[in-house]
Amino acid sequence: MSERSDHHESVRVLEKGIDQAHAAIRAVRDDQLTQPTPCEKWDVGQLVAHLALDPANMLDMATGGSPDWSAVPDRVDDPAGTFRAGAEALVAHWQQTDDPADWQIAELAVHTWDVATATGQPVDALDPEVAERGLAFMSQVLKPEMRGDVFAPERTAPDGANAYERIAAFAGRQVG
Repeated sequence: MSERSDHHESVRVLEKGIDQAHAAIRAVRDDQLTQPTPCEKWDVGQLVAHLALDPANMLDMATGGSPDWSAVPDRVDDPAGTFRAGAEALVAHWQQTDDPADWQIAELAVHTWDVATATGQPVDALDPEVAERGLAFMSQVLKPEMRGDVFAPERTAPDGANAYERIAAFAGRQVG
């Protein structure tokens, strides 16, 4: 696959990841906001706030900025709308570049699984292509010494784990 066609493929997969993350955010009910998540530092509301702000932060980073990833409010008004607006700008940016959007795909795959798992949404309905591409990227670049406070050490995915369970385990989540 040429670099250019791989770039187009990554943008296509990014758009899938955005659509399913948006759907996961929209499906969160108010009574679920204080529930725990596989991302142990955050409850559902904090995780949704992080995910809602992710596209804008990703765009800031992709254009040379230095977003403060730790500056996540406990809640965001209209998280689905905030996410969608940022995601549209992010996709527009990636359509104008030649670089693949694999880091963004990985981030969305992990956090979409986190939200779906924490709120009882059907993880099996998520498109495995997003998680597979995200995991391929993460396994190449996320070495143990680079995990810091953001990612726990890799865990073993259970036998027969789907693509989302494998990327979640790689990102240090307890799966199964």
